[in-house]
Amino acid sequence: MISYQTEGTRMPAIKRRETTAWIKAVAATYGKKVGDIAYIFCNDEKILEVNREYLQHDYYTDIITFDYCEGDTISGDLFISLDTVRSNSEMVGATYEQELYRVIIHGILHLCGINDKGEGEREIMEAAENKALAMRK
Repeated sequence: MISYQTEGTRMPAIKRRETTAWIKAVAATYGKKVGDIAYIFCNDEKILEVNREYLQHDYYTDIITFDYCEGDTISGDLFISLDTVRSNSEMVGATYEQELYRVIIHGILHLCGINDKGEGEREIMEAAENKALAMRK
């Protein structure tokens, strides 16, 4: 089940049913089934708090993904800062909606096993994001 929640912000204007179907379709391309996924849309203040408390990182980010996957079933909590999504969209010249969906699927791709921290991994992640975004109706 995929749930969409907010903490300290308003729910973004996403079509939940279509978004859920899209996420499941993307996961299936990696041979994964969707278990329990919780999206928690929040503000910069909350993402910084989560980053400090759980990861000992003292900076803002667009998404933090907590991985609870078992076997071929992906599960996790995905905290998304809508403040950072907005500022990143302006920085990269994308619309807020485009950037929001990129971040939504970015967390799923992490749960599917794609990383973006090591050498050459960022390019692999970007290609996977673009492929997934092309699947969105």
